Amino acid sequence: MADTRLRQIFIKTGVVKRYAKEKVSYEKEAENEQKRILKFRAENRDEHDIRKQEEVIQENLMMIPECQRRLKTAYEELSEMLKNEKDLEEKDEYIKAVAALKESKLQLQ
Repeated sequence: MADTRLRQIFIKTGVVKRYAKEKVSYEKEAENEQKRILKFRAENRDEHDIRKQEEVIQENLMMIPECQRRLKTAYEELSEMLKNEKDLEEKDEYIKAVAALKESKLQLQ
């Protein structure tokens, strides 16, 4: 029985980590694309190139709220699971899950 619960904790921990990482990645990409647009404008690049880069940023920015929503859901699911499985507190998977929740909490804000 405990093996199944630990496996579920392990899986949900991976999901939380992945969504947190994905959100950070989209935010960094949007920031880099914004810098690229500023560079294009400073170089007086073709307006078509600038518009295409702006489209890339818009697509990227649309993904951030979706990542935020998925992260919040995964965070809540893992938190609830850990509350219900207090008897596993000494297990490595449980400890890693708690650490993942602490790390990803910053991305929820």
